[in-house]
This record gives sequence, C-alpha cells and structure tokens, in this order.
Amino acid sequence: MSRTRVALLSATLGFYAVIVAAVWSTSWLVRLDWQVMLFRPYKQWPGMHAFLDYFVVLGQRGPTAVLIAAWLGWRSWRQRTLRPLLVMACALLLLNVSVGAAKLGMGREGPHYANVIGSNEMFLTGDIFPSGHTANAVVTWGILAYLATTPRARRTLSVIASVFALGVGGTTVYLGTHWVSDVLLGWAAGLLVLLALPWFEPMIARVESRVFALRDRLRGDAAPRGTLPPADVAPRPVPAGARQGGEETRPRTEPAVAGARPGAAPRGMAGVHMRQPQPGRPHPARPEYPVRSGNTR
Repeated sequence: MSRTRVALLSATLGFYAVIVAAVWSTSWLVRLDWQVMLFRPYKQWPGMHAFLDYFVVLGQRGPTAVLIAAWLGWRSWRQRTLRPLLVMACALLLLNVSVGAAKLGMGREGPHYANVIGSNEMFLTGDIFPSGHTANAVVTWGILAYLATTPRARRTLSVIASVFALGVGGTTVYLGTHWVSDVLLGWAAGLLVLLALPWFEPMIARVESRVFALRDRLRGDAAPRGTLPPADVAPRPVPAGARQGGEETRPRTEPAVAGARPGAAPRGMAGVHMRQPQPGRPHPARPEYPVRSGNTR
C-alpha cells in the first residue's frame, strides 16, 4: 500500500462521509435530488430509453461477474495462478458486505417510492443508498485495470472502467431508479473497495498456496507428512574393508617396487596381468629340488 494509495483512500473515505452527512441533514444535495427526479430525464429524451435499458446491465452484479470471471479464469489457466480469480472474489465479497450493510442501515427509499417531496427518505424500508449498480460497475470493471500487467494496459483499462462506471451511474439517474446522491455514494463505495485491495494481497497469497498444496496432496505429488524432501548431499565414502551389504573384504595390495609410481605396473611387466590368489583356495607350494654341490662323479 503506497502513500499515494493511502492518501486516495483517505480522501475517498472523507467524500463518502460528506455525502452521507449531506443527505442525512437534508442539505442542498437532497434538493438537487428532487429537482432531477421531478425533471424526469427519461421523458425528456425518450429515444435513449431502449439503448440505456441494455446498457445499465453492465452494472448488474450477476451478468458482469460471470463475464469478468470467465476472462479472469482464462488468464488464471494461462498463467498457472489463481490470483486473478481470488482478487475478484475478495473484491466482490468486500463490495457485498460494505454496500449491503450501508443499504440496510440507512434504508433510503428510491425516487419511484418517495413519500414526501423535499425529504431525504432515509431510515425507511428502501435499499438504494448507495447505488449498487454504480458501485458494482466501478469494482467489476476496475478489477481489470487493477490486474493489468503493463502500464499501457492499465491506463487503457482504467479509461474503459471509468466510462462504464460513469455511464451506468448516469443511466440509473436517467431511468429514475436512483437519486443523484445515490450514484455519488456508489462511486465512492466502489472506489474504496479497489483502493483497499492491496491490504488483502497477503491473505490472497496464503489462500492460493493452500489451494495448490491441497491439489498436490490429492494428486499424490506432495511428500508424506512428517518427512522432509531429499537434499542434494554427497555420498559418504565407504571405508576400506567394508562392502555394501555388510560383507567385509580386504583391499588388494601390490608388492612395492623401489622407484615405482603409486598404482603403476612393475617395471618390465607392463601389460602383463598379475593373477592374484583367490581367497578360500589353497596356494600351491613350490616344489623343492635337490641342491647339487660340486662334482658328484
């Protein structure tokens, strides 16, 4: 988490608090909400209605999650990593918890169900503050920019995510399903999730390693528990007189010759195989011959 990201996170959190306080106190922002709602943009430009009915689907959680998950799943398969899918799962979990809790906690009614003109319509039975479509568009399309591997791709995907997030938020105001303040808070809520993701990267890495370890264990590739992988060590030297298997042998020795090099054949015997007596067999004794001395005639 860089200092710049921390500063952006703090500024976005402050903007979030300002929007909530402005709606809660029924300030000028609530008056703007009512002015736009009574203007009824969908009646002013009816020709855009059919197209925007389809465009707003880009902010629905189900279709966008399936589309983005398919792309990130392909990337995970190509790169042999689960990080893209785990980052998306973590982002959607944070989004559902934070936005869902805010919706239920403030209970604001939407423009089509407003009761009193000029009121903030809070703490009733609604669940539209902040805008879920807007926050979801920020997170699902912003994930692509967050996971980009090159600066150029990150810039391009950031522009695309911004267009979709701004377009979906403006479309909900055009269709009359959200107040302007709902959309402002939705943008802030989605941006908070994206800015907070680096804090969860260590947890994502641990989950990925455990999933891979479980996969290896199920495949039988992992070593049994309690054992260590074999280390690359040099073989122990076998002492003289010991043979593998426990059988003792005696090292063969050659008669020493003065002036001869160690391991060289005796002088005059190069290339001649010296037959050694085999163990366990008697060595034949040299026959004795009578020694003649002088003339016996």
